[in-house]
Formats: sequence, C-alpha cells, structure tokens
Amino acid sequence: MSSKISGGVKVSVETFYQSEYSNPMNSEFMFAYKITIENNNDFPVKLLRRHWHIYDSNGSIREVEGEGVVGIQPVIAPATSYQYVSGCNLRTEIGKMKGTYQLENVHNKQLFNVAIPVFEMQAPFKMN
Repeated sequence: MSSKISGGVKVSVETFYQSEYSNPMNSEFMFAYKITIENNNDFPVKLLRRHWHIYDSNGSIREVEGEGVVGIQPVIAPATSYQYVSGCNLRTEIGKMKGTYQLENVHNKQLFNVAIPVFEMQAPFKMN
C-alpha cells in the first residue's frame, strides 16, 4: 500500500491485478485500485477533480483528468474518510500511476490540491 499526506488529507492506495479482465497475449493488463481519502482537517472538503499520470513500462505516458471520482464529487467531513475502487488498463505487465485531487474547503470555498502517491501495478507472474 502507498500513502501520502498533503494539505491535511491522507491518500492511501492498494492495487489488485485483474486476471479475468486481462489478455496478456494481446498486451492487455487490467488493474483495480482502492483509494482511501482521509480528511484530517477541521473543515469538510469536497473532491472536485482528479488528474492522473499513467506510466506503462514500455515508456508510454497517459494523462487523465476530469470531475470527481467514479462519477461523484464526495464531501468528506473532518476526521472521516471516503473510499472508492476504480481501474486502469495497461499495455505492459508493469506500470505505475500518480496524480492529484483538487479539493475545496466547504466552509470558505478555497481550492487546494493534494497529492496521490505513486503506486505500482504489477502482474503477479512478473514478481520474483
């Protein structure tokens, strides 16, 4: 698991290889990731946007950005967390992701970014 704290928010990521949705013969490797966002601030935050950098081990890089996560813009109260699961397809057995969330302080409407830690995705058959 990878974790990082920034802006008073802790982001933790756990990854899973999805063999049933992968096709190695066609260079299709599917991964799921579970993200936990913990608000350690004394004010509620609203997750407005996400921005991802996705790296395949063949050197290709993709960027993905958009509103919210999995179709919603959750509000996370102080001392609580929000968790969701999403997925990523790679063209290689190994890759990584990192990014940022844009959050809003619900009380004063100020925007700030928090870091999503770098996390690796690796098909189990590539592990030593």
